[in-house]
Amino acid sequence: MTRSRDEVTTPLAPPPPARALDARARVIEPAGLARPLTLRPAQPVIVGSDATADWVLADKTVSRRHVELELGPEGVRVRDLGSRNGTHVAEHRVEQARLALGVTLRLGRVVVALDVDPATVAASPSHDADTYERLTCRSPAMKRVAGVLARLEASLVTVLIEGPSGVGKELVAEAIHARSPRAAGKLVSLNCGALPRELVASELFGHVRGAFTGAGEARRGAFEAADGGTLFLDEIAELPLEVQPVLLRALATGEVRRVGSDAVTKRHARVLAATNRDLVEEVRAGRFREDLYYRLAVIRVTVPPLSERPEDVAPLARAFAAEAGVELPPSVSSALEAARWPGNARELRNAVQAYAVLGHVPESACARGDTLQAALRAWLDPRRPYAEQKEALLELFARDYLAAVLAQTRGNVSAAAKVSGLDRGWVAKLADKHKLRDPG
Repeated sequence: MTRSRDEVTTPLAPPPPARALDARARVIEPAGLARPLTLRPAQPVIVGSDATADWVLADKTVSRRHVELELGPEGVRVRDLGSRNGTHVAEHRVEQARLALGVTLRLGRVVVALDVDPATVAASPSHDADTYERLTCRSPAMKRVAGVLARLEASLVTVLIEGPSGVGKELVAEAIHARSPRAAGKLVSLNCGALPRELVASELFGHVRGAFTGAGEARRGAFEAADGGTLFLDEIAELPLEVQPVLLRALATGEVRRVGSDAVTKRHARVLAATNRDLVEEVRAGRFREDLYYRLAVIRVTVPPLSERPEDVAPLARAFAAEAGVELPPSVSSALEAARWPGNARELRNAVQAYAVLGHVPESACARGDTLQAALRAWLDPRRPYAEQKEALLELFARDYLAAVLAQTRGNVSAAAKVSGLDRGWVAKLADKHKLRDPG
């Protein structure tokens, strides 16, 4: 197994009690039929056309007492009350179901969306401590982020974690899992951008023996591995379009089918996703499904860049130094605090690690990001298509990165795969493509 999918068991005590997020039911069609209804945990409400219903939908296709809705940690429990025209989810009539927030249901001809009440998230108080799990929260910006995370502790809603590369989105995912009702289960991480395109579906959903060339043995996927826990999908924007509808179905129904199999199994994994790209723009460009975006972005948590939270630089640097087994003199700490970190916490960690090895911070460490940005600006051509330049840049990066890793591992492909987090076969394929190793 490569580092593209990691499983972590969190041996923590149950998190302290926290009040779950409120949700809301709102009519999408026909517009203006009723005002949104607030759903609170363990407070069932009756929806119908009769004036005695808790939420009145005055439409002739809605029964007098049509359906009961009750909010819980895992979503909304829906129970049809013998309605004439039925309660439908994804065009399937249901008598009883538990729906994750971010989905819609149809009562007769009325379409209702179930989502998080935005007022309960907006009202989240800032975190008062300087840490939240492994997150450093000295800055006001990160205290606000931690305040939202604390508000999520009693819920199992799907969360989209946004922010530039290197800000620690995976640490946010770990914190959400560790403070959730699923903390005793596994946290399984899958990097969608570190996998060969043809293996993404297999990594997500598993495969049976003989499903494709090289599938010598059956293998479970990330959804199965995360059953009862949390599945973290990093670099979700890299998920191939052909896999996106399958993921959407798994999120909506919990049904998983291994590649090459007709058998469908139910899995219960809380899903977190992360991206450093603007998914709304990806939707507009046709590279990401709109319905999948809304299913993933039930709650959006944006992690600010390090440049917007300078108060966090010194404590982060001290933490990285402690990991490396060194102490930072005041002069080094001051130099790190004064520098700009376009590569965010990841770049800061590299600089501290360089100090641990060399005894000083290389002058280029703090300026490297600015140099890279200047070179990139000089390379970009606004007259050429975005996709064409992106592919060319990625090709250059893949070649030079792999060349550096293979040089470090003295041409050992297995070691290079371990360092890079890529599949060994994929490393070998790229190395041959770019002629980075001897053919013999």
